[in-house]
Amino acid sequence: MKRALIIDDEPLARMVVKEYLQAYDQIEVMQECNDGFEGLKAIQQHQPDLIFLDVQMPKINGFEMLELVDQQPAVIFTTAFDEYAIKAFEAHAVDYLLKPFSKERFNKAIDKYLAQAPGPQVRKQTEELLETSNSPAQHERIVVKTGTKVKIIPVQDVIYLAADDDYVSVYTAEGSFLKNKTMNFFEKMLDARQFVRVHRSYIIAIQQITRIDPYEKDAHLAILKSGAKIPVSKTGYVKLKQVLGI
Repeated sequence: MKRALIIDDEPLARMVVKEYLQAYDQIEVMQECNDGFEGLKAIQQHQPDLIFLDVQMPKINGFEMLELVDQQPAVIFTTAFDEYAIKAFEAHAVDYLLKPFSKERFNKAIDKYLAQAPGPQVRKQTEELLETSNSPAQHERIVVKTGTKVKIIPVQDVIYLAADDDYVSVYTAEGSFLKNKTMNFFEKMLDARQFVRVHRSYIIAIQQITRIDPYEKDAHLAILKSGAKIPVSKTGYVKLKQVLGI
C-alpha cells in the first residue's frame, strides 16, 4: 500500500484529487493539508511515498516546503499555469497536473508514478528541480528549518552567506541558519545589485560593507557592519568594483 498526502490550500482541488484516487486501491490518503506548514508536519509524521503538492500556497509555497524535507517522497505537482514552474517541471521530468485537470490526465500521472521504481532516482529528480526552480518568493525570502520550527528570513535581513559542507549558512543579526542549498543557487537567486559572490565560499550583502582592505597577494578583506571579515578573491574584487562603481 502506497501512503499519500494531498497538500493544497484549495478545498475543491483536494476533493478532486481524493475523488480520482478512489480508483486506486493501492494508494491510501493519510492526510489532507491546507498549507506548507501542515504539509511539512504531515510528511514528518507519515513518511508518505507520494504527495500531491500545490505550488502556489499562502505562508510558504510548495517549492519552499520541499526544501525543508529531509527525505523527499515522490511528488506530483498540482498548479495553475505558472511559466517558471512548468519550465522547471519539463526540464527534470517531474510530473505535474495543470489545474483544472481531467481524470484522464490524472490517471496518466498516477500510472507514470506507479511504473517508476521508487528510490534515489525519484529523489534526484526532485533535488534537481529545487536547485533550478526560481519562484518570485525565493527572491524575497529564505525559508529555513530550526528544530521543529520554520523561519522565514527576508533577504534584506541577510548579512552574508557562507558555504558550510553540503549546506549554506545564512547569517543575520539574529544568528546563522543552515539551508540545504548550494552557493550557486543563491548566486543565481539573489539580486546581483544587492548581493555579490566575493569568494567561492561567500556571498555578501553590498549594504553591509563598511570598507575593503588589502590582504595578501591579489586578495582583500571585506569588513562588514557586524564586524565580520570576509575574504574577497581576485575575481570577487573585480565583481565588487563593478557593482560599487569604483
